Amino acid sequence: MKAVGRARDIRLAYLLLAPAVLLLLTVLAYPVGWEVWTSLTDLSPLKDGAPEYVGFTNYRRLLAGAEFWRPALVTVVYAVVTSGAKLALGLGFALLLARSFRGRALVFLAVFLPWAYPAGVSVIGWYWTLNPPTTTAYAPFMGHLKYAVDGTFGTGAWAFVSVILFNIWRGSSFIGVLLLAGINAVPPELFECAVLESKSPWRRFWLVTVPLLKPFLALAVFLSLTSAFADLANVWMLTAGRIVFPIIGTHAYFLAIKAGQYGPASALSLTLVPVLLGVLLVLFRLFDPPRREAA
Repeated sequence: MKAVGRARDIRLAYLLLAPAVLLLLTVLAYPVGWEVWTSLTDLSPLKDGAPEYVGFTNYRRLLAGAEFWRPALVTVVYAVVTSGAKLALGLGFALLLARSFRGRALVFLAVFLPWAYPAGVSVIGWYWTLNPPTTTAYAPFMGHLKYAVDGTFGTGAWAFVSVILFNIWRGSSFIGVLLLAGINAVPPELFECAVLESKSPWRRFWLVTVPLLKPFLALAVFLSLTSAFADLANVWMLTAGRIVFPIIGTHAYFLAIKAGQYGPASALSLTLVPVLLGVLLVLFRLFDPPRREAA
């Protein structure tokens, strides 16, 4: 009877998952499949006739050229810096909001507002703040700061810093709320026992809070890396399309839209897939290892 009941539950689970699987196949599998096929061809609107199959030629040319490794390095730096900062700030926000204090609702609103506010409006606000289009009281200061940063680190460094700050500001808000949900999901008795075991907040944080939040931390890091690796819109708008420090997404956009090279552009964007899948596997193996069966 147990086996029959289990088989019935499994069939019911597959039935309930069927609409979600169908939706994913419709909106995700077809575009990804088309991009994979395009990356193996020389498809281009600038070429007459039907596209020809070229195999892995586009991938070999990308890996052999310097125009790939520079955006790849910038993308890695951008993803690591923003993810580290977002995780630290988000965890700090979550630990702060997990406590009860006067004005907690206002603090929660201030923390969550950057994520809840429309991204397009936020980008424009940040662009006008960091690159004032009109003469304002702080415009000379921002201009001097921009020239100082560009003069020290090279032309375009200020634009790159602007994108990093915006990504941290918006992403730390989401991660803070995500980790706060994780803390609230932990039975309070565990934290009460931890207080009895140790009087050191730092020790309780590392030995109790972090282990309990491991799955949420893994998800937060993966979502942060994904948004950073695939961040095209924010980079494009915050720099007004003047990309001096290109990332994989903006470089693929230039190849496809500006140069009409759909095959190499698809191959370039698909280079992110194995990286992200590898990161996902490592994170969940690290933070949520498989449980061993009892002997």
